[in-house]
Amino acid sequence: MNIAIRVDASQQIGTGHFMRCLTLADALSQRGAQIRFISRHLPEYLQDMLRDKGYEFLMLESPANEKIDDLAHSHWLGTTQRIDAAEAFQHLSDRTWEWLVVDHYALDARWESTLRQTAQRILVIDDIADRQHDCDILLDQNFYTDMGGRYSDKVPAYCRLLLGPRYAMLRDEFRLLREQIKPCKGTVSRILVFFGGVDAGNYSGRAIDVLADTKRDGLFVDVVIGMQHPFREQIVASCREYGFTCYVQTSRIAELMATADLAIGAGGSATWERCCLGLPTLAFSTADNQFRQINDAAVEGLLYVPETGEDFNGRLRHHLCSLLENKNLRKLISNRALSAVDGRGVLRVISKMGCTGIRMRPATLDDSEKLFNWRNHPSIRAVSRNSEEIRFPDHQKWYSAVLLSSDRVLLIGEFHDKPVGVVRFDINGNEAEISIYVVPVISMPGIGQELLQSAEDWIVEFRPEIRKINADALGDNARSHHLFSGADYHVEQIAYSKIVYEQV
Repeated sequence: MNIAIRVDASQQIGTGHFMRCLTLADALSQRGAQIRFISRHLPEYLQDMLRDKGYEFLMLESPANEKIDDLAHSHWLGTTQRIDAAEAFQHLSDRTWEWLVVDHYALDARWESTLRQTAQRILVIDDIADRQHDCDILLDQNFYTDMGGRYSDKVPAYCRLLLGPRYAMLRDEFRLLREQIKPCKGTVSRILVFFGGVDAGNYSGRAIDVLADTKRDGLFVDVVIGMQHPFREQIVASCREYGFTCYVQTSRIAELMATADLAIGAGGSATWERCCLGLPTLAFSTADNQFRQINDAAVEGLLYVPETGEDFNGRLRHHLCSLLENKNLRKLISNRALSAVDGRGVLRVISKMGCTGIRMRPATLDDSEKLFNWRNHPSIRAVSRNSEEIRFPDHQKWYSAVLLSSDRVLLIGEFHDKPVGVVRFDINGNEAEISIYVVPVISMPGIGQELLQSAEDWIVEFRPEIRKINADALGDNARSHHLFSGADYHVEQIAYSKIVYEQV
């Protein structure tokens, strides 16, 4: 599968757009996709990062044009969409592209429609909902109080909307660390300062000054800045003077968030990284497009946002003291944040793109013994309706009947020709009940979710009469409930039972 990504990064744009596209590229690459990045503005160190990962990279180099388009962020592009699209078209004309990913506030439906000739489908990543799009999927990973209606008149009717922080595209280390942490509580002993990869307004330096005046014994401060921070030398010197630890372009940001008790930072993609790890955050808007993002998130209790005003240092000093003293508020924010972001957003996105890397095939007679062993594994029996061990003759009888039935479909999911899961559909008219399990001892992040999506894609293609899929998870099977709820299945009924007499 060939996938192209159009994204820029600069002092003006920041690095957040690039980093979330890189996270998506890594997930797609792990599943066999060939990736090509196309950029007009990209610092050398980010270009090197792409080359180190083995991704193709092409720079758009047409000269700057004084005439720009009419979008609010058109100046980010430095030329017109028509010129940019024509050059991008040339860079993509050598092959067929299954997907073109576009993450740029200065590009809209005019650019996307032109590139339709090179890509089968287009995924747009947006946050600000201020322009028209011609795309098959639109992803907005931010939380807004009116998420459902923001794009209602800005995308085609067939466009699939992926909205909210459940689709936040975070690197694997955030999901893995999340499994090891608990909600923040108790006193604050470590503070993390991070205002993004660029921080042109030097909010990091101002936060350092305020923290230096906060006289608290045993308070450790970690400061993270990007390679291109315009005040890098000054910040490094200040941290050395005050005994703070400064990290420049670190790969340890997830670890630093996991060990911190409180964060001070900007909006943007880092908002969801902090939420994933349950880190209470004192957040400030450092760009126009962040203002509503963090304020709506604050309404939901996902972070803490001070009132607006010009005196940044005064606001930070006042609200920092309030948060340091209020452990109940920090715990509340931590819990709400953890419930909003589970770190599996990028897996949901690639599933919606149909890029799971799992191939579904109908089971055959030759698979009988494998399924017999998998089904009798203790981990599978523990979550089955019948938890008893199955006898082989009984299995053979059942297995043969399933393969011969026109109302039952038994599928095996394979990843790189290795079996990873089993799915069965029991069909009744235009509905099907699904049963699913991952092959025991298989350990792949998000494999259940990808297996489910691949099975759904198979049933849509080969049994188009099916209009509804039902699932029945045992009440104490938390993993199954999480799987189906995370895949947009809806609870329709709840069954209760009670033993009123137990024979001794």
